[in-house]
Amino acid sequence: MAKRKKSTFERLTKGPLNRKQRRELERRLVSDDPGLRIVHPNAGGIDVGNESHFAAVPADRDAQPVQEFGSWTADLHRMGKWLQSCRIDTVAVQATGVYWIPLYDILTEHGIRVVLVNAQHTKNVPGRKSDVQESQWLMKLHTYGLLRDSFRLAENLEGVRTIWRLRDRHVKEAGRAVQHMQKALTKMNIQLANVISDISGVSGQAIIEAILKGEQDPYRLADLKHERIQASREEVARSLEGNWRKDVLFELQQAVDSYQFAHRQMQECDGKLETYLAMLPTRVIDVADQPNLQPTAVARKAQKPKKPKGNAPAIDLAAELKRISGVDLTSIDGIDVMGAQTILSELGTDLSAFATENQFASWLGLTPSKDISGGKVIGRSRRKVQNRVAMSLRMSASTLLNSKSYLGARYRHLRKHLPTFAAAVKAMAHYLALLVYRMLTKGQAWVDRGAAKFEQKRTEWELSSLKSKALANGFKLVPIDEAH
Repeated sequence: MAKRKKSTFERLTKGPLNRKQRRELERRLVSDDPGLRIVHPNAGGIDVGNESHFAAVPADRDAQPVQEFGSWTADLHRMGKWLQSCRIDTVAVQATGVYWIPLYDILTEHGIRVVLVNAQHTKNVPGRKSDVQESQWLMKLHTYGLLRDSFRLAENLEGVRTIWRLRDRHVKEAGRAVQHMQKALTKMNIQLANVISDISGVSGQAIIEAILKGEQDPYRLADLKHERIQASREEVARSLEGNWRKDVLFELQQAVDSYQFAHRQMQECDGKLETYLAMLPTRVIDVADQPNLQPTAVARKAQKPKKPKGNAPAIDLAAELKRISGVDLTSIDGIDVMGAQTILSELGTDLSAFATENQFASWLGLTPSKDISGGKVIGRSRRKVQNRVAMSLRMSASTLLNSKSYLGARYRHLRKHLPTFAAAVKAMAHYLALLVYRMLTKGQAWVDRGAAKFEQKRTEWELSSLKSKALANGFKLVPIDEAH
C-alpha cells in the first residue's frame, strides 16, 4: 500500500523536517561584498506560494534565518510575529497571482512595510532553483535598495476596481453567449446575422425568443423586426428558413439563458458599483494657476444626456466620475465614459507615485524599449506589459481615425509617418496617457483645438526643420514673395 503524502499543514505542524529540508533552511547566502550601500538594514524577503511561503531574514537574526510558513491565517500571523522578533521592518514580496494579498494585509497589521516586486525584475540571476534561495535573493536585493515598489491603488477604491473587473468578465461572458447563439442559428441554416447586424439587439432577441416558443413561419418571424432594420421583410424571411433541429434548439435555449444570466449579473454589479462610487469623496482641484483657455465652438456644444448603449452601465457614470476625479476625462476625444471608468478604477485619482508623466507612460508600457550601452542604442525589443489602462487607451486611440478634432489629426499624422498600424496606435495611446496624467495632477481641462490647429502646428514644425537643414548646409530659406 502506497504511503499517503502529507499535506502542507501536516508537514509544517507535525513531525521534524527531513534532512534535505534542514540543509536548505540552514543555508546561508555566502558571497563577496558587492560594494553597495545598505539602504534597508532590517529587510527580509518572502517567496510567495500557493500552499506555503518561504521567509528569509539576515543570518545574525535567528538560528534558522530561512523558515517556511503555511498559507493559512494562523501561520501568517506566526510569520508576522517571527519577523518582528527578528527586528524586520520591511520585506520584499513578489506579486504572484493573488496569493500575496492575504500576506500583505496580515504583515501590514503587524507594522511591517511590504514592498511588492514585479517577478520580472528579480529573475535575471542564474542558478537559483529553490524557494529558499529565492527568498534570500529577494532579501539581498531589498537590503541594497535594488527593488522598486509596485503601484498600489488607494484602499477606498479597491471595491470599485473589484466590481468593475467583475462586471467586465460578465460582459465578456455575454459576448461569448452571443457567439454561441449565432453558431446555433447557423447550424440550422438560420442566417439571421446576415440581415441583422446585432442579434443581441431588440429585433434579434425578439425573433430568437419567438423561435424558442415554437414559431417557425419565416414571415411571421420577419414581422418582428424593428422598422430601422434596412433589410426588407422578404429578405429577412428568406434568411429565417431553416431545418429547426430539436437538439440545436435546445443548444440555442442554453445560449440565451447564459446571455440573460450574464446581463442580470451586470445589472447587480451596476447597483453595487453605484453604491461604492457614492461613498467616494468629492475631489476639488485648485485651478488658480491654470491658463485662461477659451473653449472652441466644438467644446461649447451642449451634450444631451444619452441613454446607455450596449453593455454600458444604466447609471450616470459621467457625472459621478467628474465629481470623484475633479476633471472630465471624457472631454479628451476618444475616451468615453467606459474608458474613464477603467482609468479611475485601476489608477484612482492620486498619481503622486509617478514623478513625471513619462514615468507614468513607461509604467503603462507605452514607451519604446531600448537597450543602451556606451550611449548607443544596441537593441530594441517589445515590452510585455499587461495593463488594463493601457489596453483602454489603445482602444481609445484607434477610434480617432475619422475624428475631426486635434487628436484625430494627430493620429492620422502618426499613421502616415510610422511604419505600422500598431506603432501608430501605441504612439497615440502614449499621448492620451500624458493628457490623462496632466488632467489628474494639474487639473488642466483639455480643450479641443480642432484639426486645423494641428495642421498649422505641423506646418510650423516642417518649416522649422527645413530652415535648420538649410542653415546647416550654408543656405537660407526665403519666402517666394520676398525673393521676387
